[in-house]
Amino acid sequence: MDLNSIQRVYFIGIGGIGMSAIARFFNEKGVHVSGYDRTATPLTSKLEAEGMQIHYKDDVNEVDKAANLVVYTPAIPASHTELQWYRDNGYEVVKRSDVLQEITRAMFAITVAGTHGKTTVSTMIAHLLTDSGYGCNAFLGGISVNYNKNFWSSDRQVAVIEADEYDRSFLKLSPDVAVLTAMDADHLDIYGTPEAMEEAFIQYTHNIKPNGTLIAKFGLHRNKELNATNKLLYSLQNDAANAYAANIRMHNGGYEFDVMQQDWMIDNISLHIGGMHNVENAVAAITVAHLLGIGADKIRAAMANFQGIKRRFEYVIKTDKVVYIDDYAHHPEELRALISSAKALFPGRKCTVVFQPHLFTRTRDLADGFAESLSLADEVILLPIYPARELPIEGVSSEMIAEKMTTPVTIVPKEKLLEYLSGKELSLLITAGAGDIDTFREPIADLLKKQ
Repeated sequence: MDLNSIQRVYFIGIGGIGMSAIARFFNEKGVHVSGYDRTATPLTSKLEAEGMQIHYKDDVNEVDKAANLVVYTPAIPASHTELQWYRDNGYEVVKRSDVLQEITRAMFAITVAGTHGKTTVSTMIAHLLTDSGYGCNAFLGGISVNYNKNFWSSDRQVAVIEADEYDRSFLKLSPDVAVLTAMDADHLDIYGTPEAMEEAFIQYTHNIKPNGTLIAKFGLHRNKELNATNKLLYSLQNDAANAYAANIRMHNGGYEFDVMQQDWMIDNISLHIGGMHNVENAVAAITVAHLLGIGADKIRAAMANFQGIKRRFEYVIKTDKVVYIDDYAHHPEELRALISSAKALFPGRKCTVVFQPHLFTRTRDLADGFAESLSLADEVILLPIYPARELPIEGVSSEMIAEKMTTPVTIVPKEKLLEYLSGKELSLLITAGAGDIDTFREPIADLLKKQ
């Protein structure tokens, strides 16, 4: 696949967060970009405004029959009419990961993998490289608040790529610098066992280019099996790691800290987003920036300018009376970090969490972990499971989590959520989940402002 020779590209599932980043990559290169998605969203509207042609009905009459390349998301079923038509008629049909594979071959590639933290770390790295003037092409799995997009380009042939473990797609990448944030069990519908998932992360590190560098979280299970010519370990505060944070101070919903390394340190870093886990994410990103030779003053200034990612510990409202945080958290460890950090930043406030479980398989496999993490809150409201790509599984529902919890919990249908919240005194509210719970952000914000 010669990315420079492609003149027309068609995307099946163009509105996905990862797909749209690649669509924007081609669009900025002057390639004709068009595609299909199931529903119109604010993101597809932006893609259309940027000049891409999108339709919302699975219809062969609507496809680009002159396309040199067809890219599809693994979330699209094999029975999809357009996908089948392109395959039957001999077009070059590839997954999103195949395009990213070529990008890692063509550029100096920094990839970020892990069951959580990868969106934040990759966005932090891309921001540090951009804000400092170093430059990069960013392919992200979230919308950066600073740039209001998930892709931006640069003349410098450096790519920062969020490496997705779903369907093993990240194993196609060959990074120069690989970051590994976590190896917790997830996607067991794909991997089968936690051990098989760990093997995939180990393989990810074996794909690092010769003389490349691995930057891995300190204390990961099977850390000794992670492979790289150069290996650096980062931590929140453990001084046995190569890089860690020291002198952490909480300040106005954010943090100030120093980053310590064996032969360098950067003091007085300011991070204006919440979540103690984001201090650790910042340590990883700063380690990458330092590895590339970016100076301490530029790193410090860029980090102070970092405004976060939409739906990653995002402050929707932050006043003396009420704090409302929205987050994409959909794994027990993410919820644990989210809730504990929010309670530490805003002590004395009653913490109410609205959580929408994502996928029947994940709920079934991780129900104990969800119950334990959610029980850190003072009160929990559970929505029904968001199915995404799955069909219901008998006996699997939000009840599986609720019945194991030690905190007051109520299961509320989506259509009753606003009515339920309107009768409550709320001082610290968190909405969390990877489904469509984000559609409640503005209505909830309006409700809180009226109160």
